[in-house]
Amino acid sequence: MSDDAEKGGPGFSLQSVRLLLPFFRQYAARLAGGIGALLLVDFLQLWMPRIIKRAVDELGIGTATGPGLLRYAGLLLLLAAGIAVCRFIWRYLVLGFSRLLERDLRDRLLAHLLTLDRMFFQRHTTGEIMALVTNDLAAVQLAGGMGLIAFVDALVMTLAALAFMAYIHPMLTVLAVLPMPVLVFSTRLLSASMHRRFKRVQEQFEILTEFARSALANIRLIKAYTQEAPQTLQFDRMGEEYIRNNLKVAMVQGVLSPFSGLIANCCLLLVLFFGGRLTIQGVITVGDFVAFFSYLFMLTWPMMALGWVANLFQRGVTSLGRIERILQEKPELVDRAAGPTLPPAAGNIRLNHLSFVFPGQTTPAIDDVSVTIGPGIIGVVGKSGSGKSTLCNILARLYPVADGAYLLDNRDVNTLPLAAVRGSIAYVPQETILFSETIGFNIALGREHATIAEIEEVARAAAIHQEIMALPEGYQTRVGERGVKLSGGQRQRIALARALLLDRPIIIIDDGLSAVDMETEQAIIRSMASYLQGRTCIVVSHRVAPLADAGEILVMDQGRIAARGRHDQLFASNPFYARIYTYQTTVRERQG
Repeated sequence: MSDDAEKGGPGFSLQSVRLLLPFFRQYAARLAGGIGALLLVDFLQLWMPRIIKRAVDELGIGTATGPGLLRYAGLLLLLAAGIAVCRFIWRYLVLGFSRLLERDLRDRLLAHLLTLDRMFFQRHTTGEIMALVTNDLAAVQLAGGMGLIAFVDALVMTLAALAFMAYIHPMLTVLAVLPMPVLVFSTRLLSASMHRRFKRVQEQFEILTEFARSALANIRLIKAYTQEAPQTLQFDRMGEEYIRNNLKVAMVQGVLSPFSGLIANCCLLLVLFFGGRLTIQGVITVGDFVAFFSYLFMLTWPMMALGWVANLFQRGVTSLGRIERILQEKPELVDRAAGPTLPPAAGNIRLNHLSFVFPGQTTPAIDDVSVTIGPGIIGVVGKSGSGKSTLCNILARLYPVADGAYLLDNRDVNTLPLAAVRGSIAYVPQETILFSETIGFNIALGREHATIAEIEEVARAAAIHQEIMALPEGYQTRVGERGVKLSGGQRQRIALARALLLDRPIIIIDDGLSAVDMETEQAIIRSMASYLQGRTCIVVSHRVAPLADAGEILVMDQGRIAARGRHDQLFASNPFYARIYTYQTTVRERQG
């Protein structure tokens, strides 16, 4: 992005507005109908002073008659009715367009967000994204609706009123518009200030939204640490800062709108003085003077609305620029394959000198790992920070890899569609995610048409079926936001059942049973051994004992595979593994 873009300069505005062109083309017919109705309203409004002029002139020279005046009144009433109908039409079409624009832009934004990977969400907070899809989109909607229609209306009314005024008396028209360049210059100056200030308002709104989201998501921790008062105080300070930033925007608006009115009244004063003299001198008729004044009043509204329109457009352009920056984000992990889907996988994984470094870091999180993994249960152990979770994320195709470093069934994953590779893997991450829905819904998330018998089968394999049936509504029990009604172990086992239901050739469990006791974890792993016959199951655990029955165990250290083998082999040959196993089993015996 250019420097102008970063500073919010003209290039930024033009580039941002281009984002809306496809939507304008899509709804061109609707917009054309709305603007056509608006132009008809303006035409009817502009014709009214002509009728009034004739009536006043006839009254002035004494040729007016009762039926004639009644005819003029009827024409004015007819024009007013036409204005009312056309005004409804343009409001329905144009304001409806602004809502469609908001909807489609929100859909596009969400669709784009779903294509981005973990790197993006590590840089941007949830509050920032929520502000974009609420506050910023509302600003764009206002600019694309009332802002657009007010701009078109003001432009048409200004040009048409000036034309009618010039037709009556060109020099008087020049005198009437003399103060307008001052208004144009001041509006441009103040609009630039408004852009900068509104941008700070939106950024502060992001901070407020993220703080509120974080506080509500961690309400139990806040209560446990009696942090209600400090959290309230901090939120109050953020709110005060948000108000201060809004007041700075209001100051600009407070200057712009009255200043527009002042200029408009100066124009009226000039017309009253010079136009009155021309009428006295007989250069223009009384009807001309009344019509000229009516056109000037029509011109006054666009002048006074200029500040309001500039405010709407500046807010909309600022918000549109923030949305555009998100839409320009590209995922680090690019789906280079657009070919056919992957044939049924056998679950064979081969890593060839795999290395991975997080952006901004120099030390590899995964360092020259070469290993072949086939069907069966494979355990992965190691110290915290040894690269276990990073390896799982890479295997689940959440991080990019070099060509030839990761092969699935002897095919480079970079040559396969992302969806096809991910569709071969059931992944249970460290952080358990449940939706505020029923237990049955959460287990069947990946297979919405699964039968209750299939759901119960995987729940039994995850050792959670009996606990679910003990709940008042069984599988129809709602778990609350992020599964707040369940214990940590229950949430993990429901997530495990969800992965098992997918019935995929590879399942990866990244420390997904840490919240259950060691005996339960070992029982679950043994239960899965029969359930996952012919499949590849990779289980990461900080506890060594539950992996004792695994076909093979990988010991990771500083991003490398320090040792591999069966439990008895590692216990005899690897001091780290032996020490951890001895410590954990000793502690369990003491607790027992």
